[in-house]
Amino acid sequence: MTTSYPERGVGLGMPELPAPAYPDDVRARLDADAREIVARYPGSRSALLPLLHLVQAEEGHVTRTGMRFCAETLGLTTAEVTAVATFYTMYRRKPSGDYQVGVCTNTLCAVMGGDAIFESLQEHLGVGNGGTTEDGKVTLEHIECNAACDFAPVVMVNWEFFDNQTPDSARRMVDDLRAGREVAPTRGARLCTFKETARILAGFPDERPGAVGESGGAGPASLTGLRLARGEGGPARVVHPRDGGPHTEGADGTGTAVHDPSPTEHLSSHDEPQETSASDPAHPAGPTAEEGE
Repeated sequence: MTTSYPERGVGLGMPELPAPAYPDDVRARLDADAREIVARYPGSRSALLPLLHLVQAEEGHVTRTGMRFCAETLGLTTAEVTAVATFYTMYRRKPSGDYQVGVCTNTLCAVMGGDAIFESLQEHLGVGNGGTTEDGKVTLEHIECNAACDFAPVVMVNWEFFDNQTPDSARRMVDDLRAGREVAPTRGARLCTFKETARILAGFPDERPGAVGESGGAGPASLTGLRLARGEGGPARVVHPRDGGPHTEGADGTGTAVHDPSPTEHLSSHDEPQETSASDPAHPAGPTAEEGE
């Protein structure tokens, strides 16, 4: 007896229908773009990720038609394309908004107010995580760290930064997006729609003013270590709150009590070995075994 395995859904009341084809004019345009993308790579299979962005730019999400197009273009099976499209969260699998509003809820942004912003926007927009407003303008989601911790809490719209947000500023921003008013990111290029963003991610030129070299980069706190490593900050001067010795004016001219550590001192008073009673009077302890020897 031979056992056959039907296609997904066949025999279960859910027949697998062939993916509809793109209209001829759309197919011709996508074919030309796809040839340009594939030519960048020594092996055509490597072009799958940008091709998925290309078809996402066409319809706003990766459809079965788009995956079929990628498979035919690269000589892959639709299963191979689907495996990639479903693995990466940057590819949408259902219709979504013109503006993808992502609220960072990783640790620093969360404690600085990211969780409050996300909860406020869910209530304000009437959608949950991954939900899209009825007008099709905004899709809301919580996102992972976007390496902008200096500016926490951060909200991103189509991958452009909106720094130092509050629940009020975030609500005003999504209201402006839905009303069609101009919204300017904190830094970088002007805002564009999700479809336009997807085409840029496919590797086509980003011709927006400010798109190249003006995205802002790291903030002051992250750059402090780099400046010190380059010797741009002068000798380290540290605050010793437990120290009653001589102090001088702070390097920033604010009068902060600081002093220059001697070679025998620890660079930070918080690293100095202390008896337990010195740091926690409620739990005193005697000298360590080494000190008693």
